[in-house]
Amino acid sequence: MSYIGIDVSKKLLEGAAHQQAHCFRCPNKPSAFPELLAELIALRPALIVLEATGGLEIPVANFLQRAGLPVVVINPRQVRDFAKATGQLAKTDRLDARVLAHFAAAIKPPVRPFKSKESQQLDALTGRRTQLVEMLAAEKNRRAATTNDSMRADLDEHIEWLEERIAALDDQLQEQIKCSTTWQRKDELLQSVPGIGPVTSFSCLAQLPELGQLTRQQISKLVGVAPLNCDSGDVRGTRHIYGGRAHLRSLFYMAALSAIRHNQAIKEFYQRLIAKHKPFKVAIVACMRKLLSIINAMLHDDLLWIDKAKTV
Repeated sequence: MSYIGIDVSKKLLEGAAHQQAHCFRCPNKPSAFPELLAELIALRPALIVLEATGGLEIPVANFLQRAGLPVVVINPRQVRDFAKATGQLAKTDRLDARVLAHFAAAIKPPVRPFKSKESQQLDALTGRRTQLVEMLAAEKNRRAATTNDSMRADLDEHIEWLEERIAALDDQLQEQIKCSTTWQRKDELLQSVPGIGPVTSFSCLAQLPELGQLTRQQISKLVGVAPLNCDSGDVRGTRHIYGGRAHLRSLFYMAALSAIRHNQAIKEFYQRLIAKHKPFKVAIVACMRKLLSIINAMLHDDLLWIDKAKTV
């Protein structure tokens, strides 16, 4: 049995097996995947590790998973930290493949089910919506800063187009949700919570499929709203949040701001923290964590907010 690492680039897939001299490569295109599969089957892989590469890894990872091979896609930061810890500072595609293979053998990350085609489509739509919203904010800032009439007219035209595209994507997201009764129910549960709107709900469905399946501590760490210790000897450092899924954390920040005004449970929790002289950032992160824990429990128990609120 072998532990395999595959480095993914736009044009090539570079593979290596742990503690073996054998290396292999093939083009990163679907027509070459059967050749890669034959190579991997011959190596009898116990685990195949790829790192997330901006979506370039998705086609080959899906292909290998459908073929029944144990494939894991991991965070590049973990691999880079692992490489530094083992003294591997140089970086080439072949060295990266060997580091991934070593990581697979040493860490043995658990194999998780990949997103379905529908989930990937929902993820792509929410990602594109985020891009357009960022562009819209930038164009509005440029319009506010310019005094040139022709430039303002051009910016107005582009702003109008962006707003139309965002509205069209919202309609597409609604239609995508209707494709699944499970998604419809989860969306209903999420949007029943004061402070959780359509954008946060869609993003949770697309980018946080673990919601309702993990403990509150695990889901908080996954999103990046869990305070992490920074202690050494007798020194007790300040706790900070770190890592996690940054886009979701930003959405929960906005959701928490809304919830402390419109959600009685979160509002009272926030006021108690402020009364104890907690800084605003500490209080708002605590509200983000509490809101996330509540919706995690709601999805686990299949309860609407009106029912869950009685126990909060």
